[in-house]
Amino acid sequence: MEDLSPRPGDLEPIETASRDEISGLQLERLKWTLTHAYENSPFYRKRFDEKGVHPDDLKTLSDLAKFPFTVKTDLRDTYPFGMFAVPREKIARIHASSGTTGKPTVVGYTAKDIDTWAGLTARSIRASGGRAGDILHVAYGYGLFTGGLGAHYGAEKLGCTVVPISGGMTERQVTLIQDFKPRVIMVTPSYMLSILDEFRRQGIDPRESSLAVGIFGAEPWTNAMRREIEEAFDMHAVDIYGLSEVMGPGVANECVETKDGLHIWEDHFYPEIINPETGEPVADGEMGELVFTTLTKEGLPIIRYRTRDLTRLLPGTARSMRRMEKITGRSDDMIILRGVNVFPTQIEEQILKCSGLAPHFQIELVRADRMDAMVVHCEATESSAGAEARAASAKELAHHIKSVVGVSTKITVHNPGGAPRSDGKAKRVVDNRPKA
Repeated sequence: MEDLSPRPGDLEPIETASRDEISGLQLERLKWTLTHAYENSPFYRKRFDEKGVHPDDLKTLSDLAKFPFTVKTDLRDTYPFGMFAVPREKIARIHASSGTTGKPTVVGYTAKDIDTWAGLTARSIRASGGRAGDILHVAYGYGLFTGGLGAHYGAEKLGCTVVPISGGMTERQVTLIQDFKPRVIMVTPSYMLSILDEFRRQGIDPRESSLAVGIFGAEPWTNAMRREIEEAFDMHAVDIYGLSEVMGPGVANECVETKDGLHIWEDHFYPEIINPETGEPVADGEMGELVFTTLTKEGLPIIRYRTRDLTRLLPGTARSMRRMEKITGRSDDMIILRGVNVFPTQIEEQILKCSGLAPHFQIELVRADRMDAMVVHCEATESSAGAEARAASAKELAHHIKSVVGVSTKITVHNPGGAPRSDGKAKRVVDNRPKA
């Protein structure tokens, strides 16, 4: 893989600013955000008044802990436009979640918000090793999902040539990669594995492709999966983080020269880590739930948004801004199986240890004899598809999960191509337990 370290003049001054400079800017912008939200959002005025706090109470960054949290149900309860802090006609674009678990969460952006978002995604692409003039293949879904358009506008802002293919049509994805020769791809990591399978199905060596950088986000993924993708394509695999409630992709990004955690763009987002049970802030370096406050958003300022993502904050390395460790799971998709906490990423790590298994899987929760049980559906590689080989792989995986994660599981190893696939964001856990 080529050395993609930034060249002199590549970085914005804020990326290498001192901590004092960053903190000073954050305090100034945080005061503006709290005042803007209080004066222009009836939701936040009511919430602040109920808590007995006022924007003037913020004297230091640590004072933010006095202010109330925002959670996903707040956006659903104020559906569709009740969280906006500008008149509706000042909203330039609306995005929304799928609403599969209830009312969709709706977010809005002013024209300035869109420009800020594009600039931060451009910064993220550049941190990943992308450069002006690159052909960039966007296989995130377009539409109300923020991934496709977020990546698209950022790539254009950086000066890339964008291929807006969106998700799905995997055979065509490979054809266009071969024909257009993009240097960068932005896609969910699980769907990149489907693209890898299609390369191999067509008899094309993925290491001979033009891809030099993959920017992967929208779902948790492990360093083991990073190694799998980098080895398969001879490319850099870099993590991007974002969520629509805070902005979209481009809230934080790994730097390709270090790949040691995601640098949060702290000039626009203030991060906290809290104890997910008590809500109390914890010190940098301690594991907990990630909380974000936006510092510059006009249309939908977000105060202390509980992301449910579990990570910890670390000092800056390639940039001055603090890093967040790769997401290990979410406090709301954690599986508690007979008293043991299990995250899908832990299962993925064990699958990737088994040479006879492909990196596609889904966890099924069932109830047997009044006890909750977990079935891991995975699939054999082409070279290990025989019955004996599949049985051996199932035994090996069950052993790894029991030894490392601490739970007994049933393993179903399907034939190649038999495990559930994703055309976008992977659905890792299916709960088939009878409802109470």
